[in-house]
Amino acid sequence: MSGATTEATPLPPRDAVPIRRALVSVSDKTGLLELAGALAASGVEIVSTGSTARAIAEAGHPVTEVSELTGFPESLDGRVKTLHPAVHAGILADLRLPDHTRQLADLGIRPFELVVVNLYPFVQTVASGATGDAVVEQIDIGGPALVRAAAKNHANVAVVVSPSSYPQILKALTLGGTTLAQRQRLAGEAFAHTAAYDAAVAEWFAQHVGVRAEHDHAGAGAGAPAEHAAVAGAGRDAETGAGAVAEAGVETGVETGARREAGVVAGPSAEAVAGAGFEPELRIEAALATTLRYGENAHQSAALYAARDAAGIAQAEQLHGKEMSYNNYVDADAALRAAFDFEGPAVAIIKHANPCGIATAATIAEAHRLAHACDPVSAYGGVIATNRTVTAEMARTVAGIFTEVLVAPGFEPEALEILRARKSLRLLRLPEHYARAPREFRQVSGGVLVQSADTRFAPFAQWRLASGAPADATTAADLEFAWRACRSVKSNAILLAAGGASVGVGMGQVNRVDSCRLAVTRAGDRAAGSVAASDAFFPFPDGLEVLIEAGVRAVVQPGGSVHDPEVVAAAQAAGLTMYFTGERHFFH
Repeated sequence: MSGATTEATPLPPRDAVPIRRALVSVSDKTGLLELAGALAASGVEIVSTGSTARAIAEAGHPVTEVSELTGFPESLDGRVKTLHPAVHAGILADLRLPDHTRQLADLGIRPFELVVVNLYPFVQTVASGATGDAVVEQIDIGGPALVRAAAKNHANVAVVVSPSSYPQILKALTLGGTTLAQRQRLAGEAFAHTAAYDAAVAEWFAQHVGVRAEHDHAGAGAGAPAEHAAVAGAGRDAETGAGAVAEAGVETGVETGARREAGVVAGPSAEAVAGAGFEPELRIEAALATTLRYGENAHQSAALYAARDAAGIAQAEQLHGKEMSYNNYVDADAALRAAFDFEGPAVAIIKHANPCGIATAATIAEAHRLAHACDPVSAYGGVIATNRTVTAEMARTVAGIFTEVLVAPGFEPEALEILRARKSLRLLRLPEHYARAPREFRQVSGGVLVQSADTRFAPFAQWRLASGAPADATTAADLEFAWRACRSVKSNAILLAAGGASVGVGMGQVNRVDSCRLAVTRAGDRAAGSVAASDAFFPFPDGLEVLIEAGVRAVVQPGGSVHDPEVVAAAQAAGLTMYFTGERHFFH
């Protein structure tokens, strides 16, 4: 006997279920042929439908059409394919029960150990701008039934709803089958998948059908309809791929006698909901992207959920650096909010969700230099956002400054090489077509506040000259810059600017006078000759007088205070140019 040894083939786990028969029916064909090839090579019988079956057959793999099992052809333009006992009995039979095994034998039905299904592209169809019947036809019926049946019977069947799970099935084929733990995780993901799908369908109906139906109902004399607000999140475990869905509902609807006696205010009428553009039910779907080391403070747990079909900071790709923190994400989003308010190359530097420098310039490198010069002390350890690709010239400057995060639409190769030398600097590349969502959400105890995003800016041509001489072109450009930039500053906000860059920022104070003093103090000598923007009106002349004393040459503010005449009089006495915009930009 030679001294050679052979490695023993590991035995499959005791709870492993060998895969002998698989039902495969997918809209997303990613990885399909690789999966089908592995199944066929392992002797697994593949049962399939429609275009999936054709793709598998054309690749040269044996496949059985579902109609051969059911004895019934696909009908009604594919609406009816798998809704048949010959399919569902094979999925739902609990083979741990002798009676189920006997019934399958009596019926001549063989069980399935694997179901691979993903659903019609409903969300993508809605996002494409389709309407009416084109959307309705993408509401999957048989698919969710297959997925839920297999997930329910996870003791015997593995269910896969995403190509990202195919690798673990390929591995299971080599190990003798899927384990119970695998099947449980896959089942959780499957239920989350169908829940999110149903939520998307329900949201579409609420937006396009529900309000009209409730309005008609109310018009029939039934009284105000019951409204509900619900928030649902579909999550994916970062390591296991397990999904979970949580849903909470808050009733704000029909004002019954008991509710009136309790002093509870009724919810909005259907007419009010429709007029404001808000659907009766709100569902927010987001998948768990990653868990974070902690929240705002070390004793708080935290995670990042990424919304479906979004292109924001949550979808940004980290190219380098330490893990992102909760505060990093908050500041990075605030920086993007500021930088992307401008058409030309712009840079925003944020610290604790407030700008310590915003600037525009002919190049992104110059914009960064100007933004940093606003408040170099506060910029230390800050977060930078740009609305243009980071160039090598800008990178050389940033590399010499301690910065937590730099987020941008892109990086020149040389810029990446320079910045990667800073080991702790987090570099984030925005997803293509980054854009602010049209709505903003904020959690409050017991519910969620929703508002349209503040993206409107009255142009200079629409402002009203309230005092002083009309601004020349240079002053007008600085005023318009300051007006846009101050929107990113927490209220009460005062921003001083010169040459397309902030030179002093006063933020988050409980009165406007203190914000004026803070902005002037931070600007120092640069306050003289600068312009100022205020996010809301001056309630009294005192705040404006602080700016006048510092040498500010022009001011833009919304106007609208009952004390506007006194404020205007103070400006006129100082010979100050002051414009009213007629709109405010609070940022709480």
